Amino acid sequence: MGPIYSFLDFIEMLRRRALLIFVVTCLGAVMAFFVALQKKHEYESSVVIQVAQPKVADDLASSTVDGSSARRIQLIEQRLMARGTLLEIADQFELYQGLPLRPSEIVDLMRRSISITGVAAAREGFADDGSISVLTITARMGSPEHAQLVADEFAKRTIDLDVQSRIEQARETLQFFSEKESALATGLNELERQMAEYRDAHEVTLPGVLELRRNEISQINETLLELARDQIELRRAAGQVNTNERQATAQRKLAEFNDQIAGLDDQIALLTARKSNLEQSLQTSPQVERQLGTYMRQIQQLQSEYNEIIQRRNEAEVGFRLESSSRSERLTIIEPAILPDLPVTSGRKKLVILGLMGSFVLGVALAFVKELQHPVLRTAEQLERETGLTPVVTIPELITDGPKRRGWFTRRPKGDTATL
Repeated sequence: MGPIYSFLDFIEMLRRRALLIFVVTCLGAVMAFFVALQKKHEYESSVVIQVAQPKVADDLASSTVDGSSARRIQLIEQRLMARGTLLEIADQFELYQGLPLRPSEIVDLMRRSISITGVAAAREGFADDGSISVLTITARMGSPEHAQLVADEFAKRTIDLDVQSRIEQARETLQFFSEKESALATGLNELERQMAEYRDAHEVTLPGVLELRRNEISQINETLLELARDQIELRRAAGQVNTNERQATAQRKLAEFNDQIAGLDDQIALLTARKSNLEQSLQTSPQVERQLGTYMRQIQQLQSEYNEIIQRRNEAEVGFRLESSSRSERLTIIEPAILPDLPVTSGRKKLVILGLMGSFVLGVALAFVKELQHPVLRTAEQLERETGLTPVVTIPELITDGPKRRGWFTRRPKGDTATL
C-alpha cells in the first residue's frame, strides 16, 4: 500500500515533491511556448451554392440532361480535385510559394484544405432521387485572403463545369438524334426509289394495272370470238361460190374471200400474242405483289421510326435551348466567400495554458510514482493504519545545526520516530 490515504497526505506529498513538480512544470511550459510560437493560424472561408430549380416546368419542356444532381456534382468534384487543377490554382494564387514542397505534397495539402459537401433535398414520398439542394465549398488556408480567393475560385469553377457539362450533354443528345434522323431519311428515300424502279420494271406503275390487264384479256377473248365467227362466215361464203358462174368471176370472189380470211388471221395472231403476254404477266403478279408488300412494310417501319426520331429530336432541341439559355436546373451562389476575421485554429495562449496544465499534472503523477517506489511511514497515524498497532510515544527528530527554515522547497526530516 502507498502512503497517500487522505487529502492531508496528498498535500504533504506535494510539499515534499515540490521541486520535482516545479521542474517538470517549467520544462513543459517552455516546450508548449516554443510549440505555440511555431504554430501557424489557419482561416476558413465558405461559399454556399444553391441548386436552383428550372425556370420552365419539366412537364412543359423537359431537359435532356440525365442523372441526379448528386452524381453530376460528384463528377465535378473529381475534376476539381485532379492533380492538374489543384497545381494550377496553387500557382495562380501563389499559395505555397517559397516553401520547399514537391508537387505531390502541394496536391495533398490542397486536397486536405478544400472540402465540398452537399445537403440532400427534401424527399418526395419514400424514394430518394439523389437530388441536392445546397452545396458548400470550404477553403482552409494560412491567410484570410487566400482562404477567400480559393473558395471563390472553386465555386466559380464548379458553376462553369456544371454549365459546360450540361450544355455538352444536351448538344451531344441533339447531334445524335439529328444524325439518326438523317440516316432514316436517306433509308426511306432509297427504299422508295427501289420500289419505283421495281414497279417500272414490272409495269406496275398504278395500283389498278392488274385489274386492267384482266379486263383487256376479256376484251381480247371477245374480239377473237367475233373474228372466228367472221372467218367461219367467210369460209362458208367462199364455199358457196357458184361454179356455174364464169371462171373469172368465181376466182375474183374466192380471192376476195381469201384476202379477208388472211386479214382475220393476222388480227387473230396479233390478239393471241397480246393475250399471251398479258397472261404471262398475270402469272408473275403474285411474286410482284409479294415483293411490293415487302417494300411497303419496310417503308412503314422506317416511317414509324422516322416519326419517333423526329419527335425525340424536337425534344432534344428544346432541351439544348433550355441549357443554352440557362433556364434549366442551375447552380447559383447564395452566400459568397467572405474575408474571415478570426482563425479557426486554437490560439497560442490557449496552447501555452494547456501545456502548463498538462506539465503540472505530469509532475504530480511523477511525484506520486516516486512515493510509491519509496513508501515511508512518517506519522503515528500511518503506523497505526498499516500495522494496526497504536504507538505509545512519538519522538520527533530535532534539527539543531543551522537556522531553522521551513518552506515548500525545504526538505523536512523523513518523519518522526515512533516507539511503542
